[in-house]
Amino acid sequence: MPTYDYACSANGKVVEVMHGIDDKVANWGELCKLTGADPGDTPGDAPVAKVISAPGLNFPKTNSELKNMGFTKLVRREKGVYENVTATGNESRYMNADDPSTMPDLKKKIGD
Repeated sequence: MPTYDYACSANGKVVEVMHGIDDKVANWGELCKLTGADPGDTPGDAPVAKVISAPGLNFPKTNSELKNMGFTKLVRREKGVYENVTATGNESRYMNADDPSTMPDLKKKIGD
């Protein structure tokens, strides 16, 4: 379920709440009900606005992290030649676009 931040202009607070994508939160009373928070001195009909923010993304930083997660990373070395910096087992370290035998075996890497 997605997480949203709502700001209340009446009290200056920003509250994080989880709810369905189609659910609408229009006022402080509805927001407090969803979060189980005490509305305090703020009127229940005080309007709230959804705060737009960038999602937090976490990307692996090293080739070994990618390799451990089962990803294949190809780095172009020259025209038609790529180095498989995450090669495992019997995979070829260098992939030549003209030679299908050097391609990574993705069926072994992709699972259900």
